[in-house]
Amino acid sequence: MEQMNKHAQALSALGAAKGGKARAAALTAEERSDIARMAAEKRWSGERDQSVALAMPRETHPGILRIGDRQIPCSVLDNGLRVLSAGGVSRALGSRKVGRNQPPGEQTEVLPQLPPFLAAKNLQPFIPGDLLALLISPVRYKPWRGGRVGYGYEATLLPRICGVILDAHKAGALRSNQLRLVEIAELLLRGFAHVGIIALVDEATGYQAERAKDELMRILEAYISKALLPWTQRFPDDFFKEIYRLHGWQFREGHTRGPRIVGKLIRQLVYDQLPRGVIQELEVRNPQLPSGWRRHKHHQFLTEDIGHPHLNNQVASVMTLMRASTSKHEFMKLFARAFPKPGQGEQLELPESEEEVS
Repeated sequence: MEQMNKHAQALSALGAAKGGKARAAALTAEERSDIARMAAEKRWSGERDQSVALAMPRETHPGILRIGDRQIPCSVLDNGLRVLSAGGVSRALGSRKVGRNQPPGEQTEVLPQLPPFLAAKNLQPFIPGDLLALLISPVRYKPWRGGRVGYGYEATLLPRICGVILDAHKAGALRSNQLRLVEIAELLLRGFAHVGIIALVDEATGYQAERAKDELMRILEAYISKALLPWTQRFPDDFFKEIYRLHGWQFREGHTRGPRIVGKLIRQLVYDQLPRGVIQELEVRNPQLPSGWRRHKHHQFLTEDIGHPHLNNQVASVMTLMRASTSKHEFMKLFARAFPKPGQGEQLELPESEEEVS
């Protein structure tokens, strides 16, 4: 029930946003600036404290939110917060500029820190003070792949941002070159309402868990064959030659039992790139024997119409990257860039030795 209330509150923000003009009208420009400044200073001063900086939330589940023809990178953080990429929100609202947010001590004015899609002076009177504070001090988090700090807005703010635009339009405050914002805001709000009501019904009925289970079953039915297929060569000799070249090993024609690492590579580079759940099902159906080998090849359990074409395409893609690489480490970087995956680091971590299978 508590989780249901959270979703309901998020949806209610759609209606609450409509009162933005009235709430903002009760505050002077100076009062709104003071509210925003205090909130921003509190957040930035906390992050300057070492203990808080070390506790900066980390992205655990990145993704893309698709609404109509708009795509916004989104994330779930390890503290459970759902955020939308600050740059992604700007682009979704038609802004070419992403904007920069710096601690208040580095700038003399607060209002210029507003994101570009709400920075116009004729929009600022319609921004409630609490929303203003959150917009000028976005959430900072560590991306799951490392690198520079990420900036995002709490996902529940986007309906309120759309509400500001629609309030300004209703009051006749928009200029002709801003009317495109109204179309975008209405598109996003319709998308939120559609997705939100489906999520609420799924959660209220308990179908949410069943839906995930059904989706996995559909994937497995599409990829896993009901009968064991005859063996055919799915990994050409050139695939193994390139692996051996990059590792500096001697390739021996007809030598079928190569280093132990080759099997690990095939899983990481090929089978792990199939839809989630497929490799796990293959390992259940084709378990490892006490000798360390398997009775069959994994690809003998894949379907001919979907499983094998995906496998073949992945093998071809990996071979292309290997041929373009002059070293193992160069290949690992290219592969991580071509096939990014949550939970995977900047590059693959592989053993250095040519340990033979016993």
